[in-house]
Amino acid sequence: MSDSGDDRPKADDHAGMDVSQLRHSATGHALSRAALDADPFRQFENWFGAACKLDINDPNAMSLCSVDEQHRPYTRTVLLKSFDERGFVFYTNYESRKAKHLEGNPAVALLFFWRELGQQIGIRGTTEKLTSAESLKYFASRPRGSQLGAWVSPQSSIISSRAILKAKLEEIRQKFGNGDIPLPSFWGGYRVVPREMEFWQGRDDRLHDRFLYTRRDDAWSLERLAP
Repeated sequence: MSDSGDDRPKADDHAGMDVSQLRHSATGHALSRAALDADPFRQFENWFGAACKLDINDPNAMSLCSVDEQHRPYTRTVLLKSFDERGFVFYTNYESRKAKHLEGNPAVALLFFWRELGQQIGIRGTTEKLTSAESLKYFASRPRGSQLGAWVSPQSSIISSRAILKAKLEEIRQKFGNGDIPLPSFWGGYRVVPREMEFWQGRDDRLHDRFLYTRRDDAWSLERLAP
């Protein structure tokens, strides 16, 4: 600690910031096998419901990891929009970088992290496109501004300025006027069908509780993992 009492990380001329002493105790309630539901989707619903009851920004935010054609990983945050025993649904532009990754390799990983609860859920599986009817049902429920935005943005493409987006937005507004905005042919949903779901509960001294559900045929097995 410095003489000034300021123990925030400091930067030097070459090495960047020393973050080795940044620590947070991930102390939570004990998680036992007996406390877990045999169905990982019901277990997810239990934890997700608890997160939604807290004052957490975007409890449905999840990291999505995909790989490109050269097997380089990419991670970004997307929003979970629905889930059931079939899988976990998010929406995107079908011409985006992530969509191109999924066309070449549908294997993905998802990660939910709720710091306030000291909990993480990691999901690994494969993606499948939703039907147009499923995507349309969700698209129709979006705010009008979000519907317009889906038409405006050539997601992941290089653009020279934000002015291009503003001009395109005005063009789309005039095109559709006050009428209904149709579902773009290049926009829709994906469902992540899990083969593994890991539930992580932070504990004292980094001795966390971790349990892994693995799908084998039509049944799920459950095992404890070392932290």
